[in-house]
This record gives sequence, structure tokens and C-alpha cells, in this order.
Amino acid sequence: MDSATATSLLELAEQISPGISGPTAGEFLERLDAGSGEMLAAIAWFLDAGRTDEALRLANALYRLWIMKRRFEDGDRWFDRVLESGAGEERLRARAFISAGFMPFWMGHDDRARSRFSQGLEISRRLRDAPLISQALGGLARVALRTDVPEARRLAREALAVSEEAGDENGRSNALHLLGVGAQVAGDLSEAREWMTQRLALVRRLDNQFLVASELSNLSMVERQVGNLDAAEVLAREALVVGRRIGDEFTKPFAISGLAAIATTRGDGERAATLLGAAEAMMEAQKMEWPPDERPHYEHMLAELPKAMGAAEFERVRKAGQLMASAEAVVFALA
Repeated sequence: MDSATATSLLELAEQISPGISGPTAGEFLERLDAGSGEMLAAIAWFLDAGRTDEALRLANALYRLWIMKRRFEDGDRWFDRVLESGAGEERLRARAFISAGFMPFWMGHDDRARSRFSQGLEISRRLRDAPLISQALGGLARVALRTDVPEARRLAREALAVSEEAGDENGRSNALHLLGVGAQVAGDLSEAREWMTQRLALVRRLDNQFLVASELSNLSMVERQVGNLDAAEVLAREALVVGRRIGDEFTKPFAISGLAAIATTRGDGERAATLLGAAEAMMEAQKMEWPPDERPHYEHMLAELPKAMGAAEFERVRKAGQLMASAEAVVFALA
């Protein structure tokens, strides 16, 4: 590794990364993944050379790869390395702290996530950078959803206000999502549907296919809870189809778990238990923690399916689902 190679890899990552949100996200994601090994070596080279800004930029460019491929431990480790010196341009550090917070959050390490989001918020407020402030508030709202839903909803409303005042569509999208999830967790399903429908329309207009898949899965959960099982199934299936097209591994277990919950409600225990096992295996493979809006539905299935099927039969079918390859599980879920 030398300066020219490291700089070229940084430029390539920053060129590719924005495309991961677009209509051909899968192509861009695979290009970034293919070069990620060399890019990590470039981060290490920049740090050894004292070029912290470039290291921060490269880690920030790899953030979406780590999320969509569920490589949270990798992201956590590399963000630690680029942030530990305390050096670097403040806006780059703020963004890195906020992105870094999602790595421990999805692994269930809430104190660590809260600390990173808070550090990102502190720098963002000092810079008066509205998009970063909104993102940091959104991160803190996610953590709060696990223990203090009213506080989470307050933070989401603040994030929305900041984004709307700044005309920040991406920040507004994130805040709408959090308001929908907060309402759903609180049991305000009509309000949740309104927020999620707004957010889905916005991300479709922005053509952010990763967020389209995510919000389809979220809205499916709400439709299922109000009894619209056919609509819920259509939404969850579309989430899987979009995710498969763009190479999104992140939304996959949530959409499959949603289809398992629909099958549970319909009394199809074998399908439900198979899908549940497949979703569990995906979560466990990356040490991923069920988020606060998903966990109650997951635990409900763990309680109800053994009673409906018999404990031994449930475990047999669940195990078969756990042994499915990820691609095989998607084919089964869509069958």
C-alpha cells in the first residue's frame, strides 16, 4: 500500500457508496464489497500515515456496506480505530460517531451506541449542522425505544422539526420512520400507519431502494396487527423481492419474521416455524439483536407456536428453518 493506491481506493469508495441507495443498488453494493478488503488496508495505511481525515472519509463510505451486509462487528472495530485518536475534521468525526453508533445498536449494546450518538450530537450542535443533528437525534431515539418509548417519540419529533426547518429530505425520511416505529411500539397503530405510509411514499420518490424495503417490512407489521393479513403479506413479500434485487441482507430476517407472524395468525404452524427458524439463523449469524419493535412479535411466536404445534414438532420444524441457506429461505418465504 502506498499513498497513490490508498487515495485511489478512497476515491473509488466515495464514488461507489452513493449508488447503494439507488435503483441499481445491488450492483454498487457488490462493487464496494469486492474492493472492501483493500479499502480496509487503506484505512490502516492512512491512520499509520497520520492522515486521519482520509481514514474517516473511507470508514464513512463503507458504512452502508457494513449495514446492508450485517457486518456490525467489522464496522464497530474499524470505526473504533478511526475515532480513537481524537484527531480529524469535526464534521467527518461527527458523521463517523453517528454511523458508528448503529454498529453496537444492532448488536444490542445500547450504552455503547448511546455514547457514540451523543458524541456525534455534541459535535453536530457545535457545528450547527442540521442534517447531522437530525441523524444523531434519530440514533438516540432508536436506543430509547428499548426502554423509554415516550422519550424516543420526543426525540423523533425533534429530529423531524430540525429536518423540516433545514429542508433535509433524508433527515425527514429517517424521522418519519422513527415516529412510525414509536407509534407502533406504543400501540397507536393508526398513527403508525400514517407515518409509515408517508415515509414509504417519500423513499419511493427518492428512489432509495434499501429504505423502500425497510419501510415495506415495517408497514407490513402494522397491517398485520390491525388484521389486514393479505395486505401485510403483499408488503412483506415486496420487501423481500426488493431486498433480493439489491443484495440487502439487513431487512431480510425482519421480512421473513413478518411472514412467519402472518402464518402464525393464519394457523399454518409448519410454515411459521420454518420461517421463524430461518430468521433466527440470520440474526444469530451476525450477532444481531431483535430491535424493540420486532422483539415482542418474535417472542409471541416463541410462546404460541409450541402450544399450537406441540413443543417437539415446533423444535423439529424450527431447526429445519435454521439450517436453511439464506437464499433458500427467501425462496421458501416467497413460495
